[in-house]
Amino acid sequence: MIFPENFVWGAATASYQIEGAVKEDGRGQSIWDTFSHTAGKVAGGDTGDVACDHYHRYHDDVRLMRELELGAYRFSISWPRVQPDGSGPVNPRGLAFYDRLVDELLAAGITPYVTLYHWDLPQALEDAGGWAERDTAYRFAEYAEAVHAALGDRVRDWATLNEPWVAAYLGYGSGVHAPGRRDPAAALRAAHHLLLGHGLAARRLRDAGAESLMLVVNSAPVLTPAQVNDPSAVPGAADAAAAHRVDALLTRQFLDPAVHGTYPEEVLEAAERNGGAAHILDGDLELINAPIDLIGVNYYNPCVVEAGPGEPADAAWPGSEDVRFRAADAPTTAMGWPIVPDGLSRLLLRLSEDYRLPLMVTENGAAFDDVVEDGHVHDDDRVSYLEGHLREACRAVEAGADLRGYLVWSLLDNFEWAEGYRRRFGIVHVDYATQARVPKDSALWYRDVIRRNGL
Repeated sequence: MIFPENFVWGAATASYQIEGAVKEDGRGQSIWDTFSHTAGKVAGGDTGDVACDHYHRYHDDVRLMRELELGAYRFSISWPRVQPDGSGPVNPRGLAFYDRLVDELLAAGITPYVTLYHWDLPQALEDAGGWAERDTAYRFAEYAEAVHAALGDRVRDWATLNEPWVAAYLGYGSGVHAPGRRDPAAALRAAHHLLLGHGLAARRLRDAGAESLMLVVNSAPVLTPAQVNDPSAVPGAADAAAAHRVDALLTRQFLDPAVHGTYPEEVLEAAERNGGAAHILDGDLELINAPIDLIGVNYYNPCVVEAGPGEPADAAWPGSEDVRFRAADAPTTAMGWPIVPDGLSRLLLRLSEDYRLPLMVTENGAAFDDVVEDGHVHDDDRVSYLEGHLREACRAVEAGADLRGYLVWSLLDNFEWAEGYRRRFGIVHVDYATQARVPKDSALWYRDVIRRNGL
């Protein structure tokens, strides 16, 4: 199973999850600094204060990427490292780190893919209302322009946002992510303002000469229980309606405005039931509908739903109150996420048909309970996971999906948000006490996949 010529192979990380150095070189405080230092918010009381110490060890990490023959590295910029208060003059010492990182990557023959926002909003902006306030979208556009001014002479590939659904609904709806608010109406406003920020930033980046722009979404095929193992199964009308509604809230809420300039009716209905849609101003959809070149797809597992009264926690996701979420009948990762590789091919083909844009898998991976034995990590379960998903990605390409690349999540074991350090997604093991890196068997297997350009 061979992938197309010039297929991009790489790995991905995020700033707060790996960088550490949270108080160095003028970096400001982020919502994740505040959240992780709040008792009871993160497993084990863990924080990202040190994480993988990538801020000081980036040179060795890039060398490791080169040894694994990665062609691309997707990383995110820490907004409070660049603008400590989220607005105003840039912090030259903060930008200098990314300047050095980009130069190091290019010298190693690795293409940098820059994500501008991977959830670490400056705390000063959250204190002013965060993404629930419209002004944050304009501050984001200014920040994006400042980063491009520093790196745009060498960076071709840009992503505005990573997984706006997570930032909006887990951050402002359920409160299980930073900033930890539980306000469904605020979550809806945050989702819209994230999209507005994407559109404003994309236009500024394009005007400044950015060659390739991407919006990265967490997406999944929304299936009824009958469809999990049988794609041809015909669900009952009530289950089908529930799946259609959840699909609108999970995927179409973000891609329809960005690509088509419209909101699904289900999103507008959810807004009307939660304080109204006054935050959606005339002209916003035109601004959000800034042309992009690729859709970044983060896939981990399908979303299985059926009609029925939802759990109380589901009310934090406006529009899903009368939907019951089910786990797929499949083996699971250490996160408890079902392993359903053909969900990736279903998703890629569906996105290709609906949006007619090139795609890139910007995150795909799994956490398992890895153990170092005699200096090695034999993570056969992760190899099996990745191989199964890559086979499905190849099948999607053969069926017509315009898939341009695959970035494994993640390069390194890291701070896994509310799960702290107890979940390991990396293809490289990190000993957090010593910061020693050990490539797992999956890393060496992935290197061989890259060499063959396939399986």
